[in-house]
Amino acid sequence: MGKSKRNSGPKPGSNRAAKLAERRAAQDTAAATVLPRPFEGLAAECDIVALREFVPSATAPLPLTGAGDRPVVAATVLPGAVAALVRAETDAATGFVGLQVQAPSTDLSADLAAAVNWAVSAEPGQSLTAAEAADGARLVDVIDASAQLEITVHQDFNWWIPEGVTPAPEVAATVEQANSVIMPSARLDAEGVVAAWWVDAGEKAHLRWVRPEDEDELMLALARVHAAGGLHLGEGSRYAGSFRTHGLLVPVFDLDPEKHAQEWAAATAELGERLVQALAVDAPLTSDERRSRDGLRGRQVTLR
Repeated sequence: MGKSKRNSGPKPGSNRAAKLAERRAAQDTAAATVLPRPFEGLAAECDIVALREFVPSATAPLPLTGAGDRPVVAATVLPGAVAALVRAETDAATGFVGLQVQAPSTDLSADLAAAVNWAVSAEPGQSLTAAEAADGARLVDVIDASAQLEITVHQDFNWWIPEGVTPAPEVAATVEQANSVIMPSARLDAEGVVAAWWVDAGEKAHLRWVRPEDEDELMLALARVHAAGGLHLGEGSRYAGSFRTHGLLVPVFDLDPEKHAQEWAAATAELGERLVQALAVDAPLTSDERRSRDGLRGRQVTLR
């Protein structure tokens, strides 16, 4: 008996083919309307991208530009991955806005601005499942664009529960579950190093360094440094690749997990100096540098 033919897809002209075509067109339209660099113009752009994409648990007070006494804190993720909530603290209410949310729109910056504007006036105890940007405001319009964030890195999610509050059993269980899967993380502290984040993934540790330069220009600089043998953080490190997200390039290094996060700070600063020098070169790539560039591109993924 001969083998049956594999299904090669819907029959041309069928209803299913039309529906699939409509779905692909909708996906292409959505991809085309996503802002490629939503946090451009903010001094804290690189850290915001890190908090949005891969930092497990961290908070940072936002430097608001509008009137009002209520503080608003940016958080990697809030309970239920909601867009915002307001809770009563010891002295007054505090607003929280989440960067890792359930249903973001095509403009993450507008989403965050809408969440901030909601959080400054909502009643304590309220939460916002999804932000709806309506007035055209973006994050650069509601916070001080020149300010860096004062980030507190947490090794658990216990900050979800206000101090002095005994949580309901289901809330306590949610926090415990979140704590059980969190990976230790840290933000490196070194001169000239911004938005370099270390994480202990178990068998390996990783450094993800969100860089502010144009993606293509940084790739050329990485190629120059790699060809010269300098794309590393010293003994126990290996360049693993890079990913593109929110208009930025993020080099990633595998690290010896036996070393503490800050033990990599000096080497990261030295790599930063090598990259600055490479970025200043105004000349075509050499043949070795072109080979390095092609190899580095092969270890690159895109997250949007």
